[in-house]
Amino acid sequence: MASRDLAESLLPGGGGGNDSAHDEYDERAYDSDDKVSISVSDSDSEDAGDGRRPAFSWRKLWRFTGPGFLMCIAFLDPGNLEGDLQAGAAAGYQLLWLLLWATVMGALVQLLSARLGVATGKHLAELCREEYPPWATRALWAMTELALVGADIQEVIGSAIAIKILSGGTVPLWGGVVITAFDCFIFLFLENYGVRKLEAFFGVLIAVMAVSFAIMFGETKPSGKELLIGLVVPKLGSKTIKQAVGIVGCIIMPHNVFLHSALVQSRKIDTNKKSRVQEAVYYYSIESILALIVSFFINICVTTVFAKGFYGSEQADNIGLENAGQYLQEKYGTAFFPILYIWAIGLLASGQSSTITGTYAGQFVMGGFLNLRLKKWLRAMITRSFAIIPTMIVALFFDTEDPTMDILNEALNVLQSIQIPFALIPLITLVSKEQVMGSFVVGPITKVSFPLRLCLSYISC
Repeated sequence: MASRDLAESLLPGGGGGNDSAHDEYDERAYDSDDKVSISVSDSDSEDAGDGRRPAFSWRKLWRFTGPGFLMCIAFLDPGNLEGDLQAGAAAGYQLLWLLLWATVMGALVQLLSARLGVATGKHLAELCREEYPPWATRALWAMTELALVGADIQEVIGSAIAIKILSGGTVPLWGGVVITAFDCFIFLFLENYGVRKLEAFFGVLIAVMAVSFAIMFGETKPSGKELLIGLVVPKLGSKTIKQAVGIVGCIIMPHNVFLHSALVQSRKIDTNKKSRVQEAVYYYSIESILALIVSFFINICVTTVFAKGFYGSEQADNIGLENAGQYLQEKYGTAFFPILYIWAIGLLASGQSSTITGTYAGQFVMGGFLNLRLKKWLRAMITRSFAIIPTMIVALFFDTEDPTMDILNEALNVLQSIQIPFALIPLITLVSKEQVMGSFVVGPITKVSFPLRLCLSYISC
């Protein structure tokens, strides 16, 4: 009896209650009280009789804005910055076209993920549990957790490197990992104040990244002509294949597909009204594209800064997150503010934002696949421990100036590429099933062309 009371105390309801109460607390992305109202007038409660989407409203776009910017953080994590700077240093401006098309492919994936979440009222992990046999569900969960751990190692290490730089080397790498490990408490603290406060916090971190890397772009002055040529003229040398695969892997993040399908459920949408679902898909598409434009700008800044400064240099082969700031400082010195610290501030914002969203994604993945009905703090602690333990081992083992850390980061980006099908195949399968999507099932052109484009992007790498 005591063990049952303990188990019940870990449920969202806090223990006690009847069986119907337990059904009420079945795993879901957001409780109804936590969701954001998107109504801007009394007429919003009415449905158009012909099922058409209501007219565009800037106020309503603002109400929907948020999930896309949380999603785009996965396009800006330290693993992405590592891939960007190494692509720039190793290939110059030549892989910008791949960065562009990887972002476009990532946008298409995320739009499908948002469509799935809005149309079904469930996120991808939940639907996988319902639609696949238990052995397949567990296999998908294991692969997704593996991808999450790989991404989180890069994110936590990136934050730890930034803390080490900003502390002047006083805080060792493992110390930065310990500090970053406690960011889940920041997440829990902000979540108690509502979804919008959490989204605003991430918006500030994205703004810090944008300003930091834009300043670096302005100080280093990359070639605008070479930038445009790199975007429109595809080039791929035999020596840059690893960087190319890494770009695809760090842009299209498997766990982010699961995350976005859950984030879009943070708004109150009447899924029984077709026009309201159409409206939600429409506004989420706009805000997701805007968010990814911002992320693409930041990635372009990082890639071109290192292309201008280190392509063809002796440092090109061994530059990475660990030594990038020092190399920038040695080459460009100090203008208004040491470029070393500008880099570190941007890197810290990247690491902190992505580790917190990784914790967020881990909760949805674990809860959805396993249908765990646990309190938020307990799920956050379990999710955090999955990544922190291997990250601490990495930090203790690689806390040197040795380039092995950068080789590890490259390998983790490639790992993300390998994991992509374990997220995309379920996504494409589910959005193509009328039994799941109803009238919002994707058309035959998307069913055929999307997998084809994905295969072509892999072949190009």
